[in-house]
Amino acid sequence: MASSAPELTPRAREIVDAALVLLEEEGYESLSMRRLAERLGIRAPSLYKHLPDKQALETALITAGFEEWADAFDEASSSAQPLASFVAVYRGFAGRHPHLYRLMTERPLDRDRLPAGLEERTAAPLVAAVGGDPDLARAAWAFAHGMTILELNGRFPEGADLDAAWTRGVEALFAASG
Repeated sequence: MASSAPELTPRAREIVDAALVLLEEEGYESLSMRRLAERLGIRAPSLYKHLPDKQALETALITAGFEEWADAFDEASSSAQPLASFVAVYRGFAGRHPHLYRLMTERPLDRDRLPAGLEERTAAPLVAAVGGDPDLARAAWAFAHGMTILELNGRFPEGADLDAAWTRGVEALFAASG
């Protein structure tokens, strides 16, 4: 399907950048158009000149996250161990942007609102890293997401060697892709 994602104006990009800072500093619950306007020192109705609604703001944030992932995954694909690099990038992104990560992954993804081809561009390096098998790529993503969300939620026992768990998971996926 064609994307309904509009190209952002420079001012809309500034608003999205400020929203990202607000999101990461205060969490999703604090991400409102009114709160964002306060942060920018403007009135909330002014935001609607640049973004039609909160859903458009969230889509712009998710798009920015996917674009960052896509660039980082492209770079990881040139590694001697692309699957290991992929999960390191994925884990690192979530650690740096936990609230954006949750926004991107905890609800159904409205693909029609994303720029055309962005999700495919983001996934392509992972699919290539597992030998072109899209099902194994989904399994690798599920592993990375599961480990990431459990880590973000503090669900592992104290003292658990998470680096070792990540390494063992990647080794198992690598063996499956070989």
